[in-house]
Parts: sequence; C-alpha cells; structure tokens
Amino acid sequence: MQQKREMTVTTAEVSYYDRVGTYYDEDAPQFENRYWANETLQIIRNSFREETERYPFASALEIGFGPGVDLVYFAKKYPDRQFCGLDISKGMHDHAAAQIQKAGLKNVEVKVGSVEHIYENFPGRQFDLIYVYFGALNTVEDLTLAADYLEMALAPGGRLVITVINKWYLAGMLLPLLKGRTKIAFQRLRETWGGYSTSRHLDSKCYSPADIRRSFSDFKVVRQRGYSILFPAWYQDNLRKRMGKLSGLLWKLDGALNKTFFWSKGEYTLFVLERA
Repeated sequence: MQQKREMTVTTAEVSYYDRVGTYYDEDAPQFENRYWANETLQIIRNSFREETERYPFASALEIGFGPGVDLVYFAKKYPDRQFCGLDISKGMHDHAAAQIQKAGLKNVEVKVGSVEHIYENFPGRQFDLIYVYFGALNTVEDLTLAADYLEMALAPGGRLVITVINKWYLAGMLLPLLKGRTKIAFQRLRETWGGYSTSRHLDSKCYSPADIRRSFSDFKVVRQRGYSILFPAWYQDNLRKRMGKLSGLLWKLDGALNKTFFWSKGEYTLFVLERA
C-alpha cells in the first residue's frame, strides 16, 4: 500500500468547501424538480444504479447525495440494509432529510461534510459499498487524499462505485470546435474547470481515467464504463427529445463503444473499485 499523506484538512481546503457548499445551497430548492423534468438525466442515473446493484452489500455510504433521490430509492428498495449519506451542502442535506422523513424511512442517516469528514460523521463505521454519482469527487481539494479517506471507510473486500466528469469528453470538444468556439472546446483540459452553469462559476477539476487509476492505485479496478460517448449528455435533454428513436440507437452504440478505446471519451466515466 502506498505511503499515506498526513490526513488533515487545511484552512484553504475549508474555505474552498465553504464555497462549494454555498454554491449548492443556492441550487437546492429547485435541484430535484429539474431532475424529474430531465429524462436524459434519469436514463443515465438509472444506469449508474444498475451498475451499483451488481454487487452485494449490507451497508452503503453515498458521498455527495444532493437532494437525496438515490438514498431514497435504495432505502425503499432495500429496507433491510443501512444507508448513510454525506454532502457538503447544508441546503441539500436539509432537503434530503425532509424527503427521507416524508417517505418514513428508518434505514437512512444523512450528515453535512466533505469526504475528509467521513470518520467524524460516522465514527468507527466501515461500509460494504460507497458510491459517488455525478462527479461529487470533481469538487474535492485533493483526489488522492479523498481516495485515502474512502479506503479507510470501506470494509475489506468492499467496493467503491464512482462516476466522474471526464477530462477527455471527445464530443464535448468536437462539437464546439465545429462551431468555432475554441475556448469552450478545451475548457475541461484546464487546471480548473468552471462547472456546467453559464451564469455561475464553480472551481472544480475534470479527471481522466489515468487520474483515477493514479489516485486510487491501492484499489483493484473491477469495471469501467463511459457515458454519453455519442448519446446526449445529461444537460442535452432537449437534443435527445429532438432525436427521437435515434437517441436509443446512440445509447446502444455507446454500449458497443465501451468495448473499445472510446469507452474513455464520454462525458462521464464510471469505475467500480475493490478494496484489497
């Protein structure tokens, strides 16, 4: 096992996470409504869930649970299993907690904090499964340090399912280039990415598959998959609607491309990692 860095959170990291939390606090009131109105997002999320459910677990932790739709989904489907969630945004936490209470779920516990705060929020706990959907790790201060915290929280033999915003999103480069928008085409390759919004900036980082393997070098890669290689990205729901049946064909083509080099050129990449 690689030598671990000193696992402390610096003042600069706290300041950064305050900014990330505030960003999502502002988004919390309408976040879930936008999800239910976006069928493309639902298709991709359901595939994330199917990938996660391949593996047996009795206890699970979600990092970056947002409005809590996945926690509620899993907790309802598996009432005999225990679920915990950690999110940097108090606004998201409060919304998710209300949804959990409304559903009458007793097998879910949610806390506010970053990935570095797993132990202090769930002291002495280890989980059979940890999952991170839709790029919550793209807003950590240090990905390798985050991997160390996740490893400590994962039970021996446990699995980690992560999806990250991909640095090498080929369609996201080619389409803007065809329109002469060079600045947009290569924005994911910069040291800091500004996020999806055109009106609000969120300091974040896009990761290549090599970045993931490097930061999670203590883990065994069990499975890897790309999303929206040709199929529209989650923020292109209107485009998917205009495509009609063609979008279904593109989803199937993405499945075929996942058996080739192009698996790593989608808008998101998914990794299933196993703790040794």
